[in-house]
Amino acid sequence: MLPEIETLLVVQDRDHTIQTLRSEIEKIPRDAAAIKKRLDLATQELETAKQAVVENELAIKKVDLDRKVRKDTIEKLNIQRFETKKNDEYAALGAEVTRYQDMVDILETEELEYMEKSDTLGASLSAAQEKLANVKSSMATEVKALTEKKTHNAARIEEVKADRTNLANELDPGLISMYERVFIKKGNQSVAPLNENKCGGCHMKVIADVVSNTIAEKAVCQCNNCGCFLYSV
Repeated sequence: MLPEIETLLVVQDRDHTIQTLRSEIEKIPRDAAAIKKRLDLATQELETAKQAVVENELAIKKVDLDRKVRKDTIEKLNIQRFETKKNDEYAALGAEVTRYQDMVDILETEELEYMEKSDTLGASLSAAQEKLANVKSSMATEVKALTEKKTHNAARIEEVKADRTNLANELDPGLISMYERVFIKKGNQSVAPLNENKCGGCHMKVIADVVSNTIAEKAVCQCNNCGCFLYSV
């Protein structure tokens, strides 16, 4: 393999590493936003659970108050029943007592349902509180990891760039310039193997002169289709 090709392969590897590290850094804000979204959702779930508990407690209080009011009314009606001396009025008051007692029975049933619901809502509230606590705990760890990753990747990029610069300085300026133009289009396939007279970058057949010169390693050759630098395997 020609020394220039060997060096280009290493340069290509460094360029690919830099691209990967930069891509990871660019992804960090999206990862941070996803973490924040999980926190917002968990917070909203907790607020919803709290609101449900409060509304249920208010409903219990309202039903209990309505039940007591109707019981008081029943007591007053019973007093009126026993004070009246008219049969029709006594019967009418009795009917009212029965009607209000039916209301009380319904309200007592509702109250029991709300009280049973309290247990379910309490469990949901506890689960939401635990979930939020877990999200906050993991969030701190994840944000720290993202911060460390950004710092590490930035430092690593500078190291790789320095190494890449030293390697590029070993090559002819025209050659490295041509490679950089190809890399913009082909990325990690800018320097590719020649397999069965086909370019490893675009997988198209290469003209005979390029094939023979690549195999003979007489000069640095490029694919006539995509411009990739070729080497024989």
